[in-house]
Amino acid sequence: MKLLTDISIAPQGGFKGLGTGVLSNVNDSGVSTFSKIISMAIGVLTLVGIIWFLFTLISGAIAIIGSGGDKQALESAKKKITTGVIGLVIILIATFLFDLIGTIFGIDFLDINLLFGQITN
Repeated sequence: MKLLTDISIAPQGGFKGLGTGVLSNVNDSGVSTFSKIISMAIGVLTLVGIIWFLFTLISGAIAIIGSGGDKQALESAKKKITTGVIGLVIILIATFLFDLIGTIFGIDFLDINLLFGQITN
């Protein structure tokens, strides 16, 4: 069985690359380059989502503490925390789905080593 990653879609002579990072040397197929871009985007957006969840959780907790017995303020703070938890669950489900789709098509969308290698370089 031929996988999607075995198909070469690059022009003759290959791509020239972008910048000086991971995309500067693109001797691989176009699918490999595409998976690198998607992997970096997913990693960055996941980190942003987790930071947003922590911000929402902390601000909701502070709102609960500062509600001072006001039922409306308490409900608003609880909704804020619930919204943050739902957002985190959606991020985790989306990450799982990208991993599943990548496994089905033979593309490694979630290359965490690539993401952290670019952050440390």
